[in-house]
Amino acid sequence: MGILMNALRLFSQMLSLPLQLLELVGIYGAYKRIFPFFMYKTSIAYNKKMHEQKKELFRDLAEFARDGRALRLLEIGCGSGSNFQYYPRGCTVVCTDPNPHFKKYLQKSVASSDHLKFEKFVVASGEDLGEVEDGSVDVAVCTLVLCTVKDTTRVLVEVHRVLRPGGALFFLEHVVSDPSTWTFFMQHVLQPLWYYFEDGCEVTRATWKDLEASRSLLELNSMVTFFPLALGIKKNYMAQTGEVL
Repeated sequence: MGILMNALRLFSQMLSLPLQLLELVGIYGAYKRIFPFFMYKTSIAYNKKMHEQKKELFRDLAEFARDGRALRLLEIGCGSGSNFQYYPRGCTVVCTDPNPHFKKYLQKSVASSDHLKFEKFVVASGEDLGEVEDGSVDVAVCTLVLCTVKDTTRVLVEVHRVLRPGGALFFLEHVVSDPSTWTFFMQHVLQPLWYYFEDGCEVTRATWKDLEASRSLLELNSMVTFFPLALGIKKNYMAQTGEVL
């Protein structure tokens, strides 16, 4: 299977050459204007498929509110705001995303989420959350984000910085599947093209290794996989202890 996988991956890489050229000359950046529309439309169907899993993932959010105050939540890579429906009533939400063109669709989600208090939208990568103050949020959320960032460890450092003591990180991520599965095979065959059509997403990452390598306290749920992308559903409680990630 390895020889066939490598051969098909090479073919996929050849098909992606025009996209690589577009990226090299700077034209591919125009796709970032279209990508938010695509994500906004597909997120509706995705939420229907993942509704129960997301409910389970986010059901404990309200427990992290402190001193009787409303929960303050930071969503990293918020996209079009497809997670808003799962956040508890009265929650204050700060959103960040490196793509400014999501703002139009994010505003639609804000308008239909009157159970939340929307604070601001910041154009920023997960590796640089400088506009979010140290220890200022109770909870950080990222879904299908760590599969696209350039430096996962740096994102975790930033999460650790902005979380208050006892805060938490909730996440759901694309991860590489078990090498013995056809999902693993398809991930590696499709990855060269998937990277460009999904705005830098890498479904072949073993993201949990970065999380487990951090020195914070981690509690990882078992992984659940769905063909063809192996969605790793993990919940991570990151209790701040003053240690460096």
